[in-house]
Amino acid sequence: MSLTEKFFNTAGPQKADINYTIDPLTRINWEELRYLIDNQRYFLLHAPRQTGKTTALLSIVEALNAEARYTALYVNLEIAQTARNQVTLGNRTIAQAIASAARLYLNDNRLNEWLVAQPSDIDNHHLVFALLEYWSVVSQPPIILLLDEVDALIGDTLVSLLRQLRAGYTQRPKAFPQSVLLCGVRDIKDYRIHQSDGEIITGGSAFNVKAESLTMGNFSEAQ
Repeated sequence: MSLTEKFFNTAGPQKADINYTIDPLTRINWEELRYLIDNQRYFLLHAPRQTGKTTALLSIVEALNAEARYTALYVNLEIAQTARNQVTLGNRTIAQAIASAARLYLNDNRLNEWLVAQPSDIDNHHLVFALLEYWSVVSQPPIILLLDEVDALIGDTLVSLLRQLRAGYTQRPKAFPQSVLLCGVRDIKDYRIHQSDGEIITGGSAFNVKAESLTMGNFSEAQ
């Protein structure tokens, strides 16, 4: 096979230079999504696996950054799944994922520098909140944060993340991201979150600032 020959890909995000693909932004309601972002909303995008969610998120980030009105960042949170109910570990793993993504994709190392300066030997249940607050204050233009694989998080780590995002909601856009998109396989209302004491809460109660739950449909016959 020639290195330039394209192939069909079902193992992760599409790369238009090597994969047969269609414009990812045609798979979503771009106008509705832009309305939510422009109006400082926090919302969800969910769909089954291998339907093109991550490819769409990456295209959204590329389109937003090309306009230069916002600073958009994609972050995959699956790496924090094993933290489970260890909130301090989960928060530091999520914060590091955000900082690393900013360094790699935005050439912004300020988050890594800030994170290194934070004590690592104490329980910290608001590290993600503090990181996003710091970044939003020092960053221009406003931040649009796209968090993928959110429903891979388990237990208190998921509860903590949702509540930190909710806590920062009133500070947007000057001291918290203007808009946050949470992406996963399920709608947040379907999350069953077990806290460390065995209590079950729903995702919605920990993230009641959600404006919309968007979904991606199956590929059409034409596509």
